[in-house]
Amino acid sequence: MVALLQLGLAGMLAAQEAGAHFWHNGVMPPGAIGARQLQRGGPLPGFFQPVEIKAPAGVLISLAAGNQFDAGQPAPRRAGLLIGSVYRLRVTRIPRAEGLEVFPTVEVIDRLYAPADQQVRFAIPVELTQEDLLMALDGKFVTRVIYLEDQRNALPVRNPAEAGQSQTWFDVGPGRDVLAVADGLGRPVAILRLGARVPDQGSAPGFFFGAPAWVGFSPRPVVVQPAAPLARPAPAVAPPAEVVPAPNAAPPGPQP
Repeated sequence: MVALLQLGLAGMLAAQEAGAHFWHNGVMPPGAIGARQLQRGGPLPGFFQPVEIKAPAGVLISLAAGNQFDAGQPAPRRAGLLIGSVYRLRVTRIPRAEGLEVFPTVEVIDRLYAPADQQVRFAIPVELTQEDLLMALDGKFVTRVIYLEDQRNALPVRNPAEAGQSQTWFDVGPGRDVLAVADGLGRPVAILRLGARVPDQGSAPGFFFGAPAWVGFSPRPVVVQPAAPLARPAPAVAPPAEVVPAPNAAPPGPQP
């Protein structure tokens, strides 16, 4: 899974990729893309796609239930989200911004086709980075499109760290449609929108996008690696090395 990042002002128009026409674009309002995806039919309507919401250590993630947020749980938080619906989140305990909150949205626009007994294991990763959270608190608007890499072009590694990469996303730059870029690299499956909007009094249904149903999953178990055996301590003073000349080798010292 890879994510694309687009940063800009809310409402800024993004240019379409040259030479192609897309029915969807990255600046469409939340829910518009997912709704059109559902019109395709097939195994999309009614499917709860597992999603794993990641954030810096100590951050709490809350999901909306009945037009109010539930008790926050430490990130990463896993849940099954309906395709085509928009989910409002509350993010609290942000490092270096204690007492402040951010309310991003997640829209799942396609599903993964993992084995039935491993669907939760292969959840869509949605990452809230420290930089994203601070930019949102600063009044900026961030859009991330998470896409499944095209297997014909994907790197033959299990994770980006094995390829020498320190992050799983890249910035598409200004003037480009983040959704069109993701579509050219693979199959977009989710959209994260992150800004500084806070709930308005009397507008709870609209703010929560109807509070669609979701399915909770237990956190990913922490795998504890066995401790490595202790190595034999080195001697305090290493013995002097002895150089043994090879047979027929010239004696040490300057040679004619």
